[in-house]
Amino acid sequence: MAHHDDDTHPGIDRRHALECMLWAGTGVLWTLSAGVPVSRLIGSAEAAESGFSFLQISDSHVGFDKAANPDARATLVAAIDKVNAMPVKPAFMIHTGDITHLSKPREFDDAAQAIGQARLDVHYVPGEHDIIDEDNGKAYLERYGKGTKGAGWYSFDQAGVHFIGLVNVVDLKAGGMGNLGDAQLAWLADDLRGKSASTPIVVFAHIPLWTVAEEWGWGTQDSARALALLARFGSVTVLNGHIHQLMQKVEGHVTFHTARSTAFPQPAPGTAPSPGPKVVPAGELRKLLGVTDVVYRAGQEKLAITDTALAG
Repeated sequence: MAHHDDDTHPGIDRRHALECMLWAGTGVLWTLSAGVPVSRLIGSAEAAESGFSFLQISDSHVGFDKAANPDARATLVAAIDKVNAMPVKPAFMIHTGDITHLSKPREFDDAAQAIGQARLDVHYVPGEHDIIDEDNGKAYLERYGKGTKGAGWYSFDQAGVHFIGLVNVVDLKAGGMGNLGDAQLAWLADDLRGKSASTPIVVFAHIPLWTVAEEWGWGTQDSARALALLARFGSVTVLNGHIHQLMQKVEGHVTFHTARSTAFPQPAPGTAPSPGPKVVPAGELRKLLGVTDVVYRAGQEKLAITDTALAG
């Protein structure tokens, strides 16, 4: 991420976005400050000060057992153990997709058992690995689709914030970009109608809503139509998984943030011929993990972001 040296300007509201992923897995604690979601390190004293917080986990890939991580279920369990050790219980958790690796009933069962140990309400959206069963996502919808529309999109409100779960993994071509489709976009327009422009919006979906790497399908082809519907809102945060690494982008009032996986890392765009599980020696994993310090100035696009590795 770029480091913009603008943190000496007067009036800057300094926030710390701290994230870590150990061999045990990862989770992101989001807190709301003046309607702006900010990520925190799970278990930190800073996180405990927030009156309203929620967790994000992503890409658990339960059932994956290859060299990059021989037991993805175990790392998910360890991540949930970290959640349970938090000094202040979050309001809920979101999972931004790829709960399972092959959409098998046993994988869904194992994931549900592990995540259930957190004793939190969980809001899900599917990843492409969750809907590759013979019935094109029927198993996912039977478990997580109650009260949703279409392929599983929905919205809810909490503490004055409007949350929108979108589905952009249906009918994907191999290596192709994600897509939302006309029906979901029409629903989104209706969902936002009547909402005040001052309402903080949090959108979560599996594939990023900005183009990270088109050649790898890391983006959503019709995301511009969704972002146009969100343009009038003063605070929009878009949370995604899929790419198994931290990236952040700011466009106007919209902050895009991708999460790490609880299962395995993937290469950064341009560093490998293709995406996929990245094999790293266990002792090297922490060199991929780190702390992100974010400086935010209200009313301006620029964020000053510095990443620091946990080790190495």
